[in-house]
Amino acid sequence: MLVLLPPSEGKASSGRGAPLKLESLSLPGLHEGREAVLDALVELCAGDEEKAREVLGLSEGLRGEVAKNVELRTAGARPAGEIYTGVLYDALDLASLDTAAKRRAGRSLLVFSGLWGAVRPTDRIPSYRCSMGVKLPGLGALATHWRAPMASVLAEAAGDGLVLDLRSSAYAAAWKPKGEVAERTATVRVLHAPTRKVVSHFNKATKGRMVRSLLSAGVAPKGPAELVEALRELGYVVEASAPAKAGQAWALDVLVDEIHRVALHRMQ
Repeated sequence: MLVLLPPSEGKASSGRGAPLKLESLSLPGLHEGREAVLDALVELCAGDEEKAREVLGLSEGLRGEVAKNVELRTAGARPAGEIYTGVLYDALDLASLDTAAKRRAGRSLLVFSGLWGAVRPTDRIPSYRCSMGVKLPGLGALATHWRAPMASVLAEAAGDGLVLDLRSSAYAAAWKPKGEVAERTATVRVLHAPTRKVVSHFNKATKGRMVRSLLSAGVAPKGPAELVEALRELGYVVEASAPAKAGQAWALDVLVDEIHRVALHRMQ
């Protein structure tokens, strides 16, 4: 199973660990793409601060993120699973998983990133600010930049198993599963049951808890249909739509009433 996650806008501090070793990151086929984005981002942020803030879409209160990006090659690095924070990652709570579940997380989770393309939770990275929606001078739109390298690298990473796609639309634009990979991909919406509307907090928290449930239970569905069964057994209310034609992904709706009643977690 391969689980595709969005990053978080907010991130923990880099800390005082050893600096980034770009060549040591997972998915080495993305190395050249990472070098290009890193160079362009550092150059942008080392120049006109106001221009950098505008390009990155940062408010006045986030001005310090520009200076942080300048130091990306020398700043301390930490596992990506510690860098990414926010609602989804709080609910996933990787640090509190047992040893076996942490190993499963290391094998199956991929966090998409405007800067790194995609990383595993064990990859050591510094804290940064660069969303997938950014258009870097000299490089252009990051989603477009990543499409070519992602096409082969992610198809290989997916292997012949289930792909659980929990990305937001901005990050999904960097790689869209095609062909038989798409047919074993499941995308997920989380809907507030009484209104059947997407509520951001419910959406993020439920996705984090859902991944935690699967990792903790040691469940490894072979395809979308098996995933639906597994989630229902774990206490989730799931509505599934099989693809209408070949080469399309399954669409899953997870219904929740209240965020604290999302599922029955067997690991607790």
